[in-house]
This record gives sequence, structure tokens and C-alpha cells, in this order.
Amino acid sequence: MDRVAATRRQFLQATTAGTAAALVPGRQTAYGQPGPALRIEEPFHGAVLNHRHGAQTDAGLKIRVLGRAPVGDTVIVNGARAQREGTSFRADLVLRQKETEITAVAAGSQGRQEHRVRVVWDRHSRPRYRFSIDDNSFFLRDIAQKKYASLFDCFYLKGLRELHSKYGARFVLNIYYTTDDGFELPQFPDRYQGEWRDNADWLRLAFHAHANLPDRPYQNAAPAKLTADFDQVAEQILRFAGAQTYTPPTVIHWGMVLPTALQPLYERGVRVLSGFFTRAKDGWDVNYLLDDARSEYLSRHDALMDFDSGIVFSKVDIVCNNVTVDQIVPTLAPLGKDPNQAEIMDLFTHEQYFWPFYVNYRPDHFQRLDTAIRWVTENGYQPVFYHEGFLGGPA
Repeated sequence: MDRVAATRRQFLQATTAGTAAALVPGRQTAYGQPGPALRIEEPFHGAVLNHRHGAQTDAGLKIRVLGRAPVGDTVIVNGARAQREGTSFRADLVLRQKETEITAVAAGSQGRQEHRVRVVWDRHSRPRYRFSIDDNSFFLRDIAQKKYASLFDCFYLKGLRELHSKYGARFVLNIYYTTDDGFELPQFPDRYQGEWRDNADWLRLAFHAHANLPDRPYQNAAPAKLTADFDQVAEQILRFAGAQTYTPPTVIHWGMVLPTALQPLYERGVRVLSGFFTRAKDGWDVNYLLDDARSEYLSRHDALMDFDSGIVFSKVDIVCNNVTVDQIVPTLAPLGKDPNQAEIMDLFTHEQYFWPFYVNYRPDHFQRLDTAIRWVTENGYQPVFYHEGFLGGPA
């Protein structure tokens, strides 16, 4: 068993132990943990719901609650009697607050059972996209070494600015502290602060990792290691670019951290973490070590709230350096038709593929970004930063 599988197994064992301790008499269970024969199947615990998931009116968001219970049992959902058909039940519920606890109570042949989930209503949701670029360090080294008169004498930032001018795009660049040839952030001059400030409405910098290598640097690292690296990079961004350019990260290198690191990240302003939530040989990967059920849910939904930490997990919709120009629209278009994935487009790529000296250089990389951003723009999506409001929308 490799380190990924071993870490996941330890986490699941700890989670199971914690859930067992939370059980109380009367077959009532912890959030998200169903009783022996009662289960709320929809919505999922932690679901982020918007107007696409129900009927939104002045009174709230009317949704349908679906689940399973023993045949013949009476099921009450938040005080209203549910309709029954075989082992299934359904009930309509109006969400009136940002967070709502949904409680299903069954009474019958197996006594009283209760199952609870919590959901988030994204009341002010609108179609929006964010663009995040990982693994940044080369452009900082380039500017520092060549001593450009302007940040935008660097072709990379110039290209991003052109996309901003053309579409209004916004970018978050997730940066390293050092490159593999010894360049470090303290070597980057502070004389561009005026330009950083003038462009902070569309260009932000965030922590990503200390360096590109080793791979998966925080998958098994103590939270103190992650937070020390985080603080070191944040200090440098504030020094040379200013507070208006700094943003809390939404992507940690390789998308893997221990569950115990989530709270320290939240305390440093992290409110959203994006990952791939893909099925790998030994389980789910690039998933921040979330359990299988939540990882599978996120593989086909925009977002999920982790109430323990307060962090929302977001699914990346496209990695432009891995998708050819002709496949950009075919990748995004089906998502725009899926109510569970259409509201927020999480666009993503990596810096190194822009540079001709990189072994996997993509000569058409900017064209890929242009194609993706043009599609979301033409389909009514507005650019946002995730750290502002709730997932980039009003809180």
C-alpha cells in the first residue's frame, strides 16, 4: 500500500471512530451519517445549492428532499409529513437561511430513527468563473534578473493582461518561494509596487508551495510545515506587491493536505480549496484526502462545504495545458448544461507550459486560455476571485 492509500486509511479509521462517539440514544446519528434503515439521499450533506437546484422565490429556495426508509414508516422532514412510495420518501422544503439543517425522522417497525444533513443556500448565486494558474516562479525570476522597466515587459504577464483587456478576465497566480536554480522571492524587487497596485483589480498572487519539488509536499507533512511555508510566501508577496495584490490560496500544491491542516488554513483566510477529485488506482486523488463519498460527490458537482473547517471545496473544470484548443469547448459545453456543474466554472492551468525552455512547452498555451475564456464570457459567466464573498459571489 502506497503513502496515499495508507494516509487515506488512517484518516477513514479516525473518522469512523469520531462518528461512533457522536451517536446518541434513539438511533439519532451525526451529520451525514444515516441510521440503519433511514437515509436522506438528496441533498448531500454539505451541498451548496443555488437556483438551478430548485425554485427560487422571495420566500427562499424550494427544494425536494429525497430518501429511503422502511416500508410503512411515517417520515417527517423538518416538521412536514413526507410522501411515501415503497422504501422511498420525498418532501418539499423551502430554504430560508444561508445554512439549513434538514432532519428526517422515521417512526414505525424499527422504532424511531433520525438522519440529519446540513446544506448551504447560495442565495445570490450567478454564473461566474475564476481562473487560477499554478506553479508560478519563472516569471518572477525573469523580471528580477532582466530588471524590466515594467512588469508587463515579461511576455507572460503581458499575455495575461491582453486577456484581461479583451475579456475582463481575472487571474490568481499561485507562486513558489524558490525555483530549482536557487532564485528566491527575497530577490524580487519591491520597485513594481505601483504596477501591482494598479492591476490588483484583475491580477492577484497567492501561496502555492515552497518549491516545485518534492511532489506532494504537504500530503503527509505536519500542519506546522505547511503553515510555515505559507507564511513565508505571504510575507514576501506583501513586501513586494502589497496587501491589495495578496490573496489567500485556493490551491495547495498537488491538492493534498492532512485533514488537521484545514483549520490552520482557515485561520489564515482560506475559504475555498480547489481540486480534481479524480478516481485513481488506489482511491481518489488530488482531493485533499477527503473521504470517498465526498470525493465522488465533488467529481460531479461544483462545490461542497466542509462544516468542520468552514472551507468550501471546489472542483476544477478544466486544466488548459492538458486540453488542446479544439477540445476546450467540447470539454466545457457539457458542464454548462449540467445543473450540478453549470453555475461556477473553475478554470485552471500551469505556468511552466508557457515557457519555450520547458520540456513540455505548449506553443498554443495562450490560445487555449483565450478559447476557454471566450466560451465562458460568451455564455454569460463573470470573472471573480473566490476569496471575495461566497465563492466569488455576494456573501
